Amino acid sequence: MPGLASWGPEPYDNGSTPTSTEGSPMQTATWKGRRAALREAVADGIILLPGNDEAPRNYADNPYPFRQDSHFLYYVGTDHPGMAALLLPEGREILFGAPEHPDDVVWFGPHPTLGDFAAQAGMADHRPLADLPGILAEAARQGVTVHYLPPYREANRRKLADWLGVRAAEVAPGASAALTAAVVAQREVKTDAEVAEMEYAIGCSALMYRTAMQVARAGLQESRIMGMIAGVALMEGLSFSFPPIVTVHGEVLHNHGYGNLLKDGDLLLIDSGVESPGHYCSDITRTLPVGGVFTRKQRDVYEVVLEAQRAAIEAVAPGATNLQVHLAAARATASGLKDLGLMQGDVDEAVAAGAHALFFPHGIGHMIGLDVHDMEDLGDAVGYDPGVARSGQFGLGFLRLAKTLRPGFAVTIEPGVYFIPALMERWRAAGTCRDFIRYDRLEGFAGFGGIRIEDDVLVTEDGRRVLGTPIPKTPDDIEVLMSAED
Repeated sequence: MPGLASWGPEPYDNGSTPTSTEGSPMQTATWKGRRAALREAVADGIILLPGNDEAPRNYADNPYPFRQDSHFLYYVGTDHPGMAALLLPEGREILFGAPEHPDDVVWFGPHPTLGDFAAQAGMADHRPLADLPGILAEAARQGVTVHYLPPYREANRRKLADWLGVRAAEVAPGASAALTAAVVAQREVKTDAEVAEMEYAIGCSALMYRTAMQVARAGLQESRIMGMIAGVALMEGLSFSFPPIVTVHGEVLHNHGYGNLLKDGDLLLIDSGVESPGHYCSDITRTLPVGGVFTRKQRDVYEVVLEAQRAAIEAVAPGATNLQVHLAAARATASGLKDLGLMQGDVDEAVAAGAHALFFPHGIGHMIGLDVHDMEDLGDAVGYDPGVARSGQFGLGFLRLAKTLRPGFAVTIEPGVYFIPALMERWRAAGTCRDFIRYDRLEGFAGFGGIRIEDDVLVTEDGRRVLGTPIPKTPDDIEVLMSAED
């Protein structure tokens, strides 16, 4: 396919010394500075940062692809299993890991040792991991607080229990609220270097979507499109940031099967992202007409979603809440569906009643960074301001991020319209929001599917900026690209 190279990410011109996050422009000073800021925010006690271990697929020597804990990456930068870091009072720091075995060179060739990883992280001390429980036990005897984050992996929960000398059931309740708050406050504001990493990933996503638009034709299985975009990511040396959704059943929000055959008239929804060399993520969704041309009905609904995304992006600004961004998309959705004759009544009243959620049942988006749902392992401390609870209303309660936006936040903006037969039947039978929904008009949409459009957006000092290489999303631009000669 001629011209694809111009859509991909530019190669790194990385003038820094090689690091354990190979290819990333992050440097030793970055991780040292981040740890110093964390230590200043949590001045008492010890801060314990465990890394991830390898996870066997079916036996120990056949693990899943390794993914380091994002907090460990953020503060230490070492992309290697079986490690932990301690931040002690008075600026002392220790990196723990497995000692070198003489036979390691047979299996792994020349490779960094624990001392090399410590030097790359800017940590003066390194010790065998077996020494860690004794140090923590001594801290407990002296009444020193050990701060750690709530674990999201069962293996890490049990590892922490062993290190701390407590029952596994006591680990999560013992997690540090002070450390959680400090990590959220630090990681939620992205630096220019972090934004550059995300834009690098979006450059690869642009290439993936251009490829998909040029090959999505009737007669192919979803798996063929999935394989094509996976090949693009692999050729760029990147991995997925989450299992992609590639489906002609876009009304199924988390659909990870790839077995359906594409037919003319279908809508193909692709929700995917990759990780940069430094593990910063992209998360992009486009919905394509199989055959290259939207039907009149598809184009009408697509324009509703596109207008909802425009309204939401326009609402992104410092001082606004992401709840306000979500409601801007909800009002645009309700207004557009009213114009199509699928909703009725006052738009603001319909949104207040949650009537739009029949068609748009999820939140407008989430934070993005080192995690595709950035820091979501830390719960609503990430997405909600102190004292603000999630709504109990269907749809609104699924909003992952509602808090006040600040410059440096990176968020996804991903409205959608879905025609979910079981949900439509349930609401119709119960008479839910009957004053706002034209149930008599929905029968012709039972097999329509779903449409979602998603981009990654940075909150700036004076507004917002859609990140990365622009990826076609108007109906006309998509149709032009899909009709282009290979």
